[in-house]
Amino acid sequence: MKTKTKKMIAPVVIVALISIYYIAIGVIFAYMNGVPMLAKIIALVVPALLSGVAITVLIQRIKEIKKGEDDDLSKY
Repeated sequence: MKTKTKKMIAPVVIVALISIYYIAIGVIFAYMNGVPMLAKIIALVVPALLSGVAITVLIQRIKEIKKGEDDDLSKY
């Protein structure tokens, strides 16, 4: 396996796990009895937004890895 491909596996796995976690918590909370509808909607929207942001950052990171920018902090 190429080095760049190996460097892309970890971020993808982490973002996938975090997204599954966020969405699972939102869905579980939304199906709880006795919770107001507004709270259920917020419980679904916020994790979805967090997952969307994580996926956006993942896409940016993959582009950086493809360009050869392994360490962003080395620029500073």
